[in-house]
Amino acid sequence: MSQEITSDLIRRLPKTDLHLHLDGSLRLATLIELAKERGVKLPSTSESGLKKLVFKQAYENLPEYLKGFEYTVACLSDPESLERAAFELAEDNWAEGVRYIEVRFAPQLHVREDFTLEEVMEAVCKGLQKAEKKINRKAAIKEGKEPPFRAGIIVCAMRFFNQHFSQHYQAYFRALPHTGNIKIFGLASLELAKASVHAREDLGLPILGLDLAGQEHGFPAEDHREAYQLAQNHFLGKTVHAGEDYGPESIFQAITTCHADRIGHGTWLFSTRRIRDKRIQDRKRYVDELVRYVGDRRITLEVCLTSNSQTLPEFRDDLSKHPFGKMRQARLSTTFCTDNRLVSDTTVSKEVELAVKTFKLSPRELKNQLLHGFKRSFYPGPYLDKRAYVRQVIDYMDGVFKEAGVSTKY
Repeated sequence: MSQEITSDLIRRLPKTDLHLHLDGSLRLATLIELAKERGVKLPSTSESGLKKLVFKQAYENLPEYLKGFEYTVACLSDPESLERAAFELAEDNWAEGVRYIEVRFAPQLHVREDFTLEEVMEAVCKGLQKAEKKINRKAAIKEGKEPPFRAGIIVCAMRFFNQHFSQHYQAYFRALPHTGNIKIFGLASLELAKASVHAREDLGLPILGLDLAGQEHGFPAEDHREAYQLAQNHFLGKTVHAGEDYGPESIFQAITTCHADRIGHGTWLFSTRRIRDKRIQDRKRYVDELVRYVGDRRITLEVCLTSNSQTLPEFRDDLSKHPFGKMRQARLSTTFCTDNRLVSDTTVSKEVELAVKTFKLSPRELKNQLLHGFKRSFYPGPYLDKRAYVRQVIDYMDGVFKEAGVSTKY
């Protein structure tokens, strides 16, 4: 049998995306249309113009990369726009063979006076559920020949914000003028966690987990320990952006203080030179122990190759330097994610193909990588249902490999 992994095979294989930002993954045509309807001024009103001025192939730095979110968040300002964006995102994933997605976003950025946290979540869930219903009507899925499409949401707390981020955050600074910013950040995260628990337990929404995003340096995850303890107490999944622009200590804090089940990026997991805590004298031992800890507990790393190459100069010219190679060597649990489909101009299929070509993955390794995404997902249902779903995915995946004449024995 062949060992060739083609673009067509990658597209047909069932895949997941566990690190997928809604506001970074709009269709460009939809963004232009929403901006026109909602009076948001864009730097250009054409797709080609926006790709040249905002959503580029390469970015000079992280602030430039994040610039586009100013426009997408401004356009996602009501139930209709959020529902549409979620629905289209699910459709786009399905079209390239993605069977399971966890869509993350910060509801607090979309809150208005008459639009609450729970209502924001409900709008996104409505779009995803509408897409699920449409996709899962397909005959092959109804007959059990293909795994169904599943989706849920992860809510993002923010390590840092100011009153200009949204009306929701303005209210915090007005109500707590004598409270330090660090305390306010933690209180906002706790309120978000409480709203998420309410939306999940009382409203029945598929809220799967809690995330923490934003600048790591100077804004440690431990400031949000109460929010994560609440999530832990209510069995929500927990993921944290960590090790993206800070070192191993950030990852350690995420998995110990915040009980993280998964780590967003984890790029600098192996970097001894990025350790800043002067109390850590044996840096190599610290990293070795941290890697062992992550591996033992199967804490999954959400790897975003294209996004990292666009924001981290170290990988722009040579992606083979990306620590995924070391993660692979250490046999850690990793899964390929897009981060932001629009901002990074990527898809899950592109990410997988990039990894296959850069790191010379064998069919067997590819199969295992894809399965990590399904197995380590925050699946919205009982454990036995998840096991049955994963079994269905494995059987279907084996069939796709066999049909393509590719052996996964090696």
